[in-house]
Amino acid sequence: MSSTSTTTPGGAVSAQAIPKVRIYGVPVSKMGMDQTVAYLAKAIEQRQPHQIITANPIMVMSALDDPAYMSMMQQAELIVPDGTGVVWAANYVGEPVAERVPGYDLLNELMKAGESKGWKVYLLGASNEVIQAAADKLRMNYPGIQLVGVRDGYFTDAQDAEVIQSIVDAAPDLLFVGRASANQEPWIGKYKGQLGVPVMMGVGGSFDVLSGKLKRAPVVFQKLRLEWFYRLLQEPWRYKRMLLLPKFAMKVMRDKEKVTKP
Repeated sequence: MSSTSTTTPGGAVSAQAIPKVRIYGVPVSKMGMDQTVAYLAKAIEQRQPHQIITANPIMVMSALDDPAYMSMMQQAELIVPDGTGVVWAANYVGEPVAERVPGYDLLNELMKAGESKGWKVYLLGASNEVIQAAADKLRMNYPGIQLVGVRDGYFTDAQDAEVIQSIVDAAPDLLFVGRASANQEPWIGKYKGQLGVPVMMGVGGSFDVLSGKLKRAPVVFQKLRLEWFYRLLQEPWRYKRMLLLPKFAMKVMRDKEKVTKP
């Protein structure tokens, strides 16, 4: 793990100080899980708003195709290497990250860290049935956490102001958002200044796993870096998105000398 300090001389956390590797312009953190959690705990203590993106190859490819998506990713305070393809790419170009930092695990590690501190959490996303079941699971597993808001993700652009006000009124330390991949991160990026939450993170299908709707990949799939394949078995309709994974790998191999260039 890198020993690079992520705080300024005055003790404040600094996104600029995070050790990173740029993959096609996307700045991915090299920090491992423990260092990431410690960094975000400091951000919560200091009430410094952070957008956390759990990056995978599909998101990197989307950023290459969409300048607005790329700009949003580049303005995020922290991008962790969630997808195994991102971890592989960093290693392939000689800029390895400490380890994979899966979003589902990061969510749980933050909940663990916040139990003794009484951190306040807001859950936003999925269907009402799924989000309520996910909330029940978190209450059971982490009784020291304060769940100050639980809302499904089915709201229109016209309702954004109402949703934002609800979050601001609840004043959470952590906001976990699970919505469609096309608008999850852009929504946080657009409103993070108004939300002002120290940790704002898109969690994709984590609510589905927490609720029991989907199963987490068995350890053997995780060790073989095949979680994406296990999820595809559960959600075969995702196959078109998954086709981007080999395209990403081929592109990295073809562009090896250019991947980390500005």
